[in-house]
Amino acid sequence: MSKIIRIGTRDSELALWQAKIVQSQLEHLGHKTVLVPVKSTGDLVLDKPLYELGITGIFTRTLDIAMLNNDIDIAVHSLKDVPTVLPKGIVQAAVLKRGNVRDTLVFKKNEEFLSQREAIIATGSLRRRAQWLNRYPTHTTEDLRGNVNTRLQKLEDNEHWNGAIFAAAGLGRLDLRPEDAINLDWMIPAPAQGAIMIAALDQDEDIKAICAEINDSDTEICTSIERKFLNLLEGGCTAPIGAIAYIKDEQVTFQGVLLSEDGSKKIEVNRVEKLGEHHNIAKYASDYIIERGGKRLMDDLKRSSKQTNIYSTKSLTETQRQLFNDDIAAKSNDSIKISLNRIKPQVVKSPIQNVIITSKNGVEALLHNFSANELQFKNIYCVGRRTKRLIENRIGSVKHSEKNAKKLAEYLVEYIDGTEVTYFSSDIRLDDLPTILNTNNIKVNEIEAYQTKFDALKVEDSIEGIMFYSPSTVQSFISKNKANGIAFCIGETTANEAKKHFKDVRVAKVPTVESVIELVNLHYV
Repeated sequence: MSKIIRIGTRDSELALWQAKIVQSQLEHLGHKTVLVPVKSTGDLVLDKPLYELGITGIFTRTLDIAMLNNDIDIAVHSLKDVPTVLPKGIVQAAVLKRGNVRDTLVFKKNEEFLSQREAIIATGSLRRRAQWLNRYPTHTTEDLRGNVNTRLQKLEDNEHWNGAIFAAAGLGRLDLRPEDAINLDWMIPAPAQGAIMIAALDQDEDIKAICAEINDSDTEICTSIERKFLNLLEGGCTAPIGAIAYIKDEQVTFQGVLLSEDGSKKIEVNRVEKLGEHHNIAKYASDYIIERGGKRLMDDLKRSSKQTNIYSTKSLTETQRQLFNDDIAAKSNDSIKISLNRIKPQVVKSPIQNVIITSKNGVEALLHNFSANELQFKNIYCVGRRTKRLIENRIGSVKHSEKNAKKLAEYLVEYIDGTEVTYFSSDIRLDDLPTILNTNNIKVNEIEAYQTKFDALKVEDSIEGIMFYSPSTVQSFISKNKANGIAFCIGETTANEAKKHFKDVRVAKVPTVESVIELVNLHYV
């Protein structure tokens, strides 16, 4: 072919590097080429609207338009950025031999934070964020966007971040991989990560034939499986999906994963097939995920992609979500993360006269450390009906319960058997109970049974109401957000904390999640 092949590329440093690799391989085969950096779509005119052509990719759209306008002959992309359905008239002409597929953690100072309870990791990827939080649920993630150089500089400049996650291929291709970096072999990469793809016009048979000369068949097989898996799951919704396939000893091995946005839910699939009998791997894998809760998870993700008007500071079950009115788009996240402490055996070695437990977490902490038979408590006092039910099912009978800690303290002042109590509490708790008891000469032995970590999300401006379930959920939310909108509260103690920040505070009739949802529905009637 005598004509010069016009290679379209974005003008970022990484995109140009990839385009030059394609240029080098084509010219090595004797073809003449020229690079055509394309920056803006503003002056490109098409006969048809973009949506009719199926042009959707944020990183590929400019080059798609340039190709359909015949301004370029081929376009070079990172295949992981290419939509699984290409625009009409455009096809995948080749994929080069794949580079490093892994994600890389670039850290500051040292790796000690990996074993610590609190750390901050930066990433702009839903997939990376979800997998990181699944593995390190008490860590925090923050958004990081921009090209590779920009992201590295932001990491360097931010004194609070412990590290950031990058594609290993991007760092390596630009020779920017810092010494303080490790590959995350446990993290399943994005479908087609590390692969460079060439797109061409379907009608241009000469160009397609030339591109086929530099196509790597193994990479094509593996990335095609990964992208088909993504397509079958995705359904037009951006989701935390990972997939990797590789060929070894004439076998195709596949791993796939779907997660919730916060990483609390994860569904994985693994499949091995002989090369040549691998064509149904993607279908098998996507069906496997869907049948094991993937459909519900994807529905949740699609629902959360709508403009949210209600935010719950506790993760809601699917059954609870179904209780909202149709015009309510609710987003939920556990704004409080609990870590159970180790309780010394001597604490419960001898029978204890009076014990106070104010939450289900206190019950779980005790049973995490001891068997029910080891918990010899004469009198158990608690807060909340659900806590009482849990104690009586798993530890023993409850002498008395109240709906909040203050009322329980007032009861004990009048009716306690003795002058000393052992209180299994959190590191964060209201002062009412110990203050009232101490003031009335009742000694309080506080045992920190569990720790409470604030982990609220920064919510959108569209949020009109927030659902709160404890004073700690209010405090956690306020640590990241302004007190705008309505505070829908599970009980009076929570409402009292909310009133310190919110002008409009409403309290459910019954202290249950379902009752708070009913309160929200009433507002939107």
